[in-house]
Amino acid sequence: MHELTPLAEIPVPEPRADEDYEIRLLDRDFRFTGLKALLGASDTGKAGDRLAGLDAEDEVAREAARAILSELTVRHLHERPLTDHKGRVDTVMRVNYEVDADAHEEIADLTLGELKDRLLRGDGEEIARIGSGLTGVEAAALTKLMDVHELILIAGRLRAPTTARTTIGQRGTLSSRLQPNHPTDDLDGVTLLVYTGLSLGAGDCLIGLNPAVDTVDNVTRLLTHLDGLRRDTGAPTQICVLSHVKTQLACLERGAPVEILFQSLAGTERTLGEEFDLSVDELDGAYRTMAEHGALAPGAEQFMYFETGQGSELTYDKHDGIDMATCEALCYGLARRYDPFMVNNVTGFIGPETHRDDFEMILANLQDHFMGKLLGLPMGMAPCYTLHSEIGIEGHQMATQMLTAAGANYFMDVYLSIDRMLAYFDTSGHDDQTLREIHGLTPAVEYLEWALERGIFARDGDGPVRRGPRWGDPATFCDSEAELARLRERVPAAYGSDNAGPRPANRVTRAMRADQALAREAIRAELDEAQLGDIGFRTIATAAANKEEHLNDPGIGARLASDELKGLEPEDADVQIVVSDGLSAEAVHRNVPELLPVLLDGLASRDVATGTPILVPYGRVKVAEAVGDALEPQLVIVLIGERPGGDARSSRSLSAYLAFRIDGEDVRRAAAEFSGRPDGRYEYTVISNVYEGGLPPAEAGSVIAERALAILEHRAAGNRLAHLLRTAEPAPRA
Repeated sequence: MHELTPLAEIPVPEPRADEDYEIRLLDRDFRFTGLKALLGASDTGKAGDRLAGLDAEDEVAREAARAILSELTVRHLHERPLTDHKGRVDTVMRVNYEVDADAHEEIADLTLGELKDRLLRGDGEEIARIGSGLTGVEAAALTKLMDVHELILIAGRLRAPTTARTTIGQRGTLSSRLQPNHPTDDLDGVTLLVYTGLSLGAGDCLIGLNPAVDTVDNVTRLLTHLDGLRRDTGAPTQICVLSHVKTQLACLERGAPVEILFQSLAGTERTLGEEFDLSVDELDGAYRTMAEHGALAPGAEQFMYFETGQGSELTYDKHDGIDMATCEALCYGLARRYDPFMVNNVTGFIGPETHRDDFEMILANLQDHFMGKLLGLPMGMAPCYTLHSEIGIEGHQMATQMLTAAGANYFMDVYLSIDRMLAYFDTSGHDDQTLREIHGLTPAVEYLEWALERGIFARDGDGPVRRGPRWGDPATFCDSEAELARLRERVPAAYGSDNAGPRPANRVTRAMRADQALAREAIRAELDEAQLGDIGFRTIATAAANKEEHLNDPGIGARLASDELKGLEPEDADVQIVVSDGLSAEAVHRNVPELLPVLLDGLASRDVATGTPILVPYGRVKVAEAVGDALEPQLVIVLIGERPGGDARSSRSLSAYLAFRIDGEDVRRAAAEFSGRPDGRYEYTVISNVYEGGLPPAEAGSVIAERALAILEHRAAGNRLAHLLRTAEPAPRA
């Protein structure tokens, strides 16, 4: 553990008024007002920056901005911290100024163009020293001057090894994070996914699962199960359940094996606090708790795990006028404070509103990897995509090849690339092994020794490592074929474990790709009220005029059309139910007719007044707040189609977002005391993966009703509700 500098002791220059940056190219004059505008215009065009109005108007303007930027000194940027929407330096920006003062002073008077040249001439040691003196904003500015070769060349000279049970990031290795996500957290399904990943030589970095249900009881159950699998197989690795940090710490208090502590980060304080329910002070406390009480303490050198990715600040409209790459670099400056075991970048995860196509995703991943490594982080990469974007498997594979050349510490292992819970696509164990064979790499040393003993890998003397006789065979961890068959029944889209060299067999690939094609079609389906049964909806339009606008701009799907708002007045209802297509109208068609009557009956049985259900075509989750503000119920329940996943069935997955409206002096005070944010307006509880292969719709109706009743009873949702339920006094026995 290293000491954390108190925020108040980190020196930050006073913000300055925006300045005009001007240049003339041939017969055209260009002016950019303020560093935010200059940085945005200097970057390669991306969908998110176009939505935010930060992209250059054309390629000549982009090069004009880069020409100006390259002549600015590091000191010029350093003395002009970017401010939030209120004109102040937020806590994320402040943490970024915690740099090596000597390293900063060494380069402060170099222009960014000169610094770029120095990095290109430097070795790994010099590059790392320079990086320790840079803020995230300065690293992002450099990135905007780099081409693809330069991003790969410089990043490839840097190494940032970290150690828990295994050491990742050493030269000559490529590790992986095994991700056994399951839509219902079924333990048998999780087991098969772990066995399959281990048989592919994956998981030396981490076995890390995203829970479908983020409660202390469920996360403790999953941690205990993963710990048992790790012990039973003997695999030298670490485990993690990627729930909210507050949930994980509560599990740790119960004695659960919290080995690596996870949290998603954001590059602005508003996004970190209002959307991720976290502050820098709370992260500091979590770090200290893990250092003293974590399951690997005190032996592990590092024990924190952060995920980032361009676009979250933009998606929540809390980017404070800062472009996506710069926001991402600010995440890295925050992560650096905690000396993490691993950082995972998931650019491409959000969708076409941030990165529309293969090119935007590939380049953004190379930028992120470069910025993270320059700032000293152990960067793992998860170039990923969703089916509602214009990104596909070919672009994804191109990204992984370039990132391997650039020295990424690790990639993901998502079984056959399909995340069955989060409905996106990432690298698989097959991809990881293919990249190792192409680039002459091996897993982490400790893990490799174990895998050689198990026959997963083989080696003759000091010769090269090759696939062993048990590679790709999950049966190696099962007591019988019957056990393997039983486990396989619990995994959606389990296309089989037939392999051809390091790749899936053609039969497996064809079935998988066909299902993806079918799932993509669900994106284009239109919402049809006639398929929803005899509910009697009232229909309200959002600001999205058509499907294309809806898919590419999340903001307009969260706003009601202005003429619709005029006709809405507060109503005397406790709960307002909203049904929206979101990213899959098919999910609504398939689930709502069975789910909604059960939900309405469950609420009515407890005398909860509900408004007439509202149908919102082209809606997003945050439309809950527009409806809540207009009608003023205590709770808005949004039933919305999620993005289609890896097979035809999961393209019908629905989620319920329960948005509790923070209203009344007592509730506002309690919410502010818990979150530390006095201006919070809504708290959210989520129930996901509602479909025939996950949580069945009729059962989901009951679950949502029970959760809604708990929210109304306790006047809280999200992490605050979980805390209240966890700490409530048990009812007296009769």
